[in-house]
Amino acid sequence: MTRVKGGTVSKNRRRKVLKQAKGYFGSKHRLYKTAQEQVFHSGEYAYRDRRTNKRNFRKLWITRINAGCRENDISYSKFINGLNIAGIEVNRKMLSELAIDDAVSFAELVNVAKEALKSGKKASSKEVVKEEKKVASTKNEEKKETSKKEETKDYSKMTLAELKAVAKEQGVKGYSTMKKEELISNIK
Repeated sequence: MTRVKGGTVSKNRRRKVLKQAKGYFGSKHRLYKTAQEQVFHSGEYAYRDRRTNKRNFRKLWITRINAGCRENDISYSKFINGLNIAGIEVNRKMLSELAIDDAVSFAELVNVAKEALKSGKKASSKEVVKEEKKVASTKNEEKKETSKKEETKDYSKMTLAELKAVAKEQGVKGYSTMKKEELISNIK
C-alpha cells in the first residue's frame, strides 16, 4: 500500500494554527508544535478572562460610584441602601456614568437616598414617579433658560462656522449650503 502524506490538508491545518499564533513571542509563532500548544492555552485564558472582565468592570463601577458618593458626604453602602429603600432601581453601570458625566443628577439621587434613609420606609411607586418628574422638569427649565440666552445672542457678529454649528444644534436642514443671512433668519 502506498504512503499518504496528507498534502494540502495538513498544510492548511498547520497554517491555520500558525495564523492564530501570529504575534506570539519566540518559537510560539514559528514552530507548529509550540504554536499549537500556545493557541490551546490562549483559548483557555480568553474563556477565563471573559468572565473575569465582568468582575473587573463591576469593581470599577463601584469605585466610581463610591467616589461620587464621598463628594456628596455619604458612603457607597448607605447610598445603595437608600436607593433600595426609595425603590429606585438603577444598575451600577448607569450610576457610575452619572457620577462621571452628570454630577447634578447624581447629587439629586444622593439626596433621594439620604431622605429615604431618614424616613426609613420604602417609597411607593407613585412617589418615585413624582421624584422622576421633578428631576425631568428641572432639566426642562434649564434647557429653556439656555435657549433664552441663545435668543439674546447677536448672530450678525458670529462667523459663518459658528453660525453653522448653532444651526446644526438646532436641527436646521440644509445649513451647510446656506449663506450667512439665510442662516441667521433660519436660526431665529
